[in-house]
Amino acid sequence: FPFDLSSYRKIKIDPFTSVSGSGSESLTPEQIADVQHNIDLCRDIIMFFTSCGSASGYGGHTGGAFDTVPEVVLFDAFFRACPDRFVPVFYDEAGHRVATQYLMAALDGYIAPEFLRFYRKGYSTLPGHPELGSTPGIQFSSGRLGHMWGTVNGIAMANPDRIVLMLGSDGSQMEGNDAEAARLAVAQNLNVKLVLDDNDVTITGHPSNYLKGFNLERTLEGHGLKTVEVVNGENIVNLYAKCRTILNNDGPAAIVCKRKMAPGVGDIEGTSGGHDALAPKDTIPFLESRGHTKAADYLRLTTVKTKDPKSSYRSAGSWDVMRKCVGKSVVAVLSEMEENDRKSNIMLIDSDLAGSTGFNLVQQAHPEVYIQSGVMERGNFAAAAGFGMHPDKQGVFSTFAAFLEMICSEITMARLNRSNVFCHFSHSGVDDMADNSCHFGLNNMFADNGLEDGYDTMLYFPCDVHQADAVVRRTFPLKTDDGKVLNRGLRFVFTTRSKTPAILGIGSNPTPHYADPSYKFVPGKDEILREGTDGYVVAFGDAVYRCLDAVETLKADLGVNIGLINKPTINIADPDMMNMLAACPLVLVVEP
Repeated sequence: FPFDLSSYRKIKIDPFTSVSGSGSESLTPEQIADVQHNIDLCRDIIMFFTSCGSASGYGGHTGGAFDTVPEVVLFDAFFRACPDRFVPVFYDEAGHRVATQYLMAALDGYIAPEFLRFYRKGYSTLPGHPELGSTPGIQFSSGRLGHMWGTVNGIAMANPDRIVLMLGSDGSQMEGNDAEAARLAVAQNLNVKLVLDDNDVTITGHPSNYLKGFNLERTLEGHGLKTVEVVNGENIVNLYAKCRTILNNDGPAAIVCKRKMAPGVGDIEGTSGGHDALAPKDTIPFLESRGHTKAADYLRLTTVKTKDPKSSYRSAGSWDVMRKCVGKSVVAVLSEMEENDRKSNIMLIDSDLAGSTGFNLVQQAHPEVYIQSGVMERGNFAAAAGFGMHPDKQGVFSTFAAFLEMICSEITMARLNRSNVFCHFSHSGVDDMADNSCHFGLNNMFADNGLEDGYDTMLYFPCDVHQADAVVRRTFPLKTDDGKVLNRGLRFVFTTRSKTPAILGIGSNPTPHYADPSYKFVPGKDEILREGTDGYVVAFGDAVYRCLDAVETLKADLGVNIGLINKPTINIADPDMMNMLAACPLVLVVEP
């Protein structure tokens, strides 16, 4: 590991005002030097090992953890000086900043520093968000933005004589959970202290541009927090003074740290490019400018890149990204509409993930139907459903499949209101690239949470880009060209994060099965991809190509003739297929 963690200075600073005057009203020159040394060291290490995640192909996040190092270093010194005054944990409502937690775990001896190089790699137990029980030294689970403050309130109730710290961010504070947590903290005068990184950057841009009126300090004051301090987060002296202010006042209080994203990191500073794990091309110059040539050389190694341990799959064509395809297909359908019809009857609202779900392509092609919104899934989906209450209008919504769980109640109300909403939930299922448990798209069936005789709810999970295109083209339009109702109600399309291969047909020169011009997607119908006499595997999504490889291997190597059925409509039983399967000697269902 190209850094010496023993050089971290485990200093103690008492921030409290006491009768005896033992507390430090201001930092001494020596303390300032120690704090700055620790900030520089921690930022360099975070820059290095999060970039390892980028180099390996697993991704990650650099900027958030990099940003919040000054407040972490200060509170680490507070925890050491006054362990009886705090619950000494860096609770963080922005779980993607997990690099902070892993670095502190290494500094405290829970994990070896060398281990940090495998940040986010599959089976490394260093997932993309902190998960209790997965990594030594991790003391809480976090990941879905804005889901921590309520938990921290409970921790404060359980520890009434101690201060509980929560690190937060402007993006996290957009979530509605925080509004409820704020009101409870104020009503019960809980000793919760927030330090919020307000860098005016989220994945898709600057909140000051796309969410005008949103202001952290005014929002918190409106909830009743009496002490809300604003400071330049890069000014150590002033940041320390604000820390003393909130710590020496009872009840909930907050510091809003104003700073640019990734301060001091070249062209990345102040941009959304700092949110994800920085690529080696950006990290190497930074590390070399800081004198860390060994760290830079490590990131140049080609062996850092991770590869699929299974090198090939039978009947697998070229690989492509379904979630991007959905965006392209929606653009294609919208482009076929008359401009006035499109503008009047379609409204797509984004929850800061359009770049990941592919809907940024809609923003580029048809900005007239596009609303760029914040990290507010419940409110955004409800707005899409409200727009779609008119039988000729349709709301469009997208986010990660894991976050579907957050809008279950809104889905029910949309169904009861007979709303037309087309939804795309990417990052479905479970794979190494989908981070960890809090981001696995495990509960897609939650979307079908009504009764059978309720307003239409259809769940689709295509298996490759060609079928994804066919699904969108068939299920997105509300009406046919001659005005007949084609689709209505709630429609959910699920895709994976990782690439999937095209499913090939049978023959000496197979072509992608779903690219055949004669293929027409029929909602509710299951599809036989391979005939079988010894039984059938039923699969959907990215499980299809893996199952296809398995059934073809069984037939080629062992002579076992197992067929394969693709079930792209996952919540509707196909009576004809069910009758056929009932007569089979073996049926195996494989989910992503």
